[in-house]
Amino acid sequence: MALTFDPFREIDRVTARLLTGDGTSRAARWMPMDLFKVEDRYVVNVDLPGVDPGSIDLDIDGNTLTISAERTIGTTEGARWLAQERPAGRYTRQLSLGTDLDLDSIQASYENGVLSLTIPIAERAKPRKIAVEHTVQRQAIAPEESAQPTAGGAG
Repeated sequence: MALTFDPFREIDRVTARLLTGDGTSRAARWMPMDLFKVEDRYVVNVDLPGVDPGSIDLDIDGNTLTISAERTIGTTEGARWLAQERPAGRYTRQLSLGTDLDLDSIQASYENGVLSLTIPIAERAKPRKIAVEHTVQRQAIAPEESAQPTAGGAG
């Protein structure tokens, strides 16, 4: 026999209603992410479990990257829910990108519920060596005019 009344779940429901208004929304609000740098690129891994890959949308506007995805939970006709905790709805997250990134070369893939973005560092921003030229300045020494004795000398 299934327990249809859970007092702790009821407390959670009431608390959610007080904090969110109606308490019935199971909207997706959190999109956990890891960000790290490897050699000459940044890698962003975003957890999007159960998201249809076709719903993932990546937009760049200026230096802002917007990640959007939607997770839907199917409904079963005539089902009497005993627990319904998995969030559904639209996920959205914005990242501010620096000016030293190659935004035209971003690559994205989605595998096992994880969206992976590879963002290369622009060539102009990569560390590089600058050659130092050493020039020897040679000054030509102009010969001084030699003093020539004048005729008739002093006397």
